[in-house]
Amino acid sequence: MQKGDRSSATEPDEGEAIAAVANADPAAAERFVRKHAGWMLAVAMRIVRDAHHAEDAVQNAFAKVFDNIGGFGGRSALKTWMHRIVVNESLMLLRKTNRSQTVAIDELQPVFDNNGCRIEDRWMSMETPETLLMRSDIQAQVNGKIDLLPDNYRIILVLRDIEELSTQEVAQLLEISEANVKVRLHRARAALKRLLEPLIRGQAV
Repeated sequence: MQKGDRSSATEPDEGEAIAAVANADPAAAERFVRKHAGWMLAVAMRIVRDAHHAEDAVQNAFAKVFDNIGGFGGRSALKTWMHRIVVNESLMLLRKTNRSQTVAIDELQPVFDNNGCRIEDRWMSMETPETLLMRSDIQAQVNGKIDLLPDNYRIILVLRDIEELSTQEVAQLLEISEANVKVRLHRARAALKRLLEPLIRGQAV
C-alpha cells in the first residue's frame, strides 16, 4: 500500500539536507525530523500497534539515522534507507514487549472436505482483505483484525502486504528463510480472510 513512497527519485536538495544534518546543523536536523516523523510514526504504528512504543521506535530510528547519515552512500533513496531503519527499530522494540488478545492461527485456516477440496462459501470471492484495507471507511476495522493475528504472522503480513517489502527483505529482517516467510504469509492471509468474513459479506464487524 506504500508503493512509491520509498522508491521515489532523490530530491534535488536532498544532498544538501543530508550534508547539513551530518554536520550537526540544529536547524537542519529540526527540519529533517519534521519532514520525516509523520510517515516514520505511521510505519512504526503498523508494526508495534502502540502509540508510545511507536514513538520510542521512531526516536531510536532518528538516533540511528543521525549517527549514520554521514556514511549514507546514496545507493538507494534516502527514504528507502530510513524506512528499513524504522522497520528494524520497530521490530527490535516489539520483541521486548508481550501482546495479548491474539487468535489461534490454526483455527482460522481453510477447511477441506474428504476429497481434499477447499470448503469455501461463494461470497468469499466478493472482496479481498487487500481491497478492504484500501477502503478508508473501514481501514480501522481491518487493522483491528490484523492486530488479532499472532505477531510472527502479523508482522510478515504487514511487511509484505502493507509496507511492500520483498520476501528476501522480510527474511533478512526477521532472520528466517524465504520459504518460511512465504508459508507464514499464506497462513496469515488465510486467517485474515476468515476474520474479515463479516466485512467481506458487507456486514458490520
